[in-house]
Amino acid sequence: MTVDAAIAAAVLANYEGQRRAMVAGDADALDGLLAADFTLVHMTGYRQSKAEWLADVRSGAMTYSSMEDVDVSVDVSGDAPVVTARTRTAATIWGASGTWPLQLRISFVHDGSAWVAAGTVASTWR
Repeated sequence: MTVDAAIAAAVLANYEGQRRAMVAGDADALDGLLAADFTLVHMTGYRQSKAEWLADVRSGAMTYSSMEDVDVSVDVSGDAPVVTARTRTAATIWGASGTWPLQLRISFVHDGSAWVAAGTVASTWR
């Protein structure tokens, strides 16, 4: 396996772990997959810190019912690997429930022992 293929496999495994943890409501598992300074930019443009997002997952303010992948790609050609995933995400976010066509652009950083998500930008797609 080439270095690029190994990196792609590692970041995809991290993304899969994030999906599983989000649907399970497992903030502790999510915590281990995210960099300490991770931020999530919501489709509204709101930038949320890791601590705030995990608190919302723990409290149930953000509940993810399902995340169906429509298309997932990995780019390892730049300074940092990026996973771009188009999903149909069923969730209740701060009281608003729905199924959204979300595009998640997740950048990764190596923390010395593993690839962890440095930040996610969520937007909608059609």
